[in-house]
Amino acid sequence: MTAMGRVGTAVRRKTGKAAPDVAVDRIIQGDCIAAMASLPDQCIDMVFADPPYNLQLGGDLFRPEGGRVDAVDDDWDKFASFAAYDDFTRSWLKEARRILKPNGTLWVIGSYHNIFRVGAVLQDEGFWILNDIVWRKSNPMPNFRGTRFTNAHETLIWASRSEDSRYTFNYRAMKALNDELQMRSDWLLPICSGGERVKGAAGVKAHPTQKPESLLYRVLLACTNPGDVVLDPFFGTGTTGAVARRLGRHWIGMEREQRYVEVARQRISSTLPLDESAMKTMASRNTQPKVPFGTLVENGLVAPGAILTDSKRRWTALVLADASVEHGGVQGSIHRVGAAAQNAPSCNGWTFWHVEEDGALVPLDVLRQRHIAAAA
Repeated sequence: MTAMGRVGTAVRRKTGKAAPDVAVDRIIQGDCIAAMASLPDQCIDMVFADPPYNLQLGGDLFRPEGGRVDAVDDDWDKFASFAAYDDFTRSWLKEARRILKPNGTLWVIGSYHNIFRVGAVLQDEGFWILNDIVWRKSNPMPNFRGTRFTNAHETLIWASRSEDSRYTFNYRAMKALNDELQMRSDWLLPICSGGERVKGAAGVKAHPTQKPESLLYRVLLACTNPGDVVLDPFFGTGTTGAVARRLGRHWIGMEREQRYVEVARQRISSTLPLDESAMKTMASRNTQPKVPFGTLVENGLVAPGAILTDSKRRWTALVLADASVEHGGVQGSIHRVGAAAQNAPSCNGWTFWHVEEDGALVPLDVLRQRHIAAAA
């Protein structure tokens, strides 16, 4: 058995997911379109793509003190025309959609030079746009010529394979990451700099458009789970692979340039995965098992005749044998009676009602989580 096969088997034991049906945790050196064409249909859970920007730079750019700006002027970013760029975009997106699983998603990042063209093509190819995310850079490069607004953001498009895809979105994990506030579509994150910036042998940055690991961390945490396979067709210095390894996801990178492949391999091999226990995130409510209040009554976690109360002991309700509750002549579900007690339009009875244990009040939702954990 190969090392890749052993990795897949280990993930199956830990997460319950089947081992990937494609060789993973590797870099395929070569053209991304040909490399994707070599993969079987519907084998990838998520694609993260950072394609060439097609910047159309005209001449060198200099800082006010005279230093030359190290901009993107590599051959891989140059296309003869917009039509040529569109043809390239259409080709790689077609392959990306073929290898995505039915419920898989695509993330693509770009600047104003290319993201609108990419967005139009991906819609033409059948992808369904879920969000556009504005990555607002906390430390952007200034506009040295003073002829335009400082370009302080890039745009990410998040799309499912089709309109009918049942895609993964770890909503509660994103909310937890954002101090219990809904995660918005504008993300304030710094650009890649300092110690995180990968340097070549001469101490010069290895890649001009290296993305910060914080950006990939948020993307992978949002819409993948441990054991999923993430593919990056424009791998560069391997940020996607490094973060995927750290979070317990499998990865496949595709890169033409030998210099980037070498840097990426060294970088990923030195990345330590998180401990298995630390990979656990808050499950989205729609992924949790449905547990009616009656299940708690049937299993003795709440006995008929028990008294429920709110957290401040303002209202009480009696639990009946059929798992309905009664308060002030109103009988019904924990949600309906909780709303009636407060004269409110609605109520989440799981968090509103409590039972007393050893002198302390415990929300019904805690008892529900105990039941779910015991049944797992």
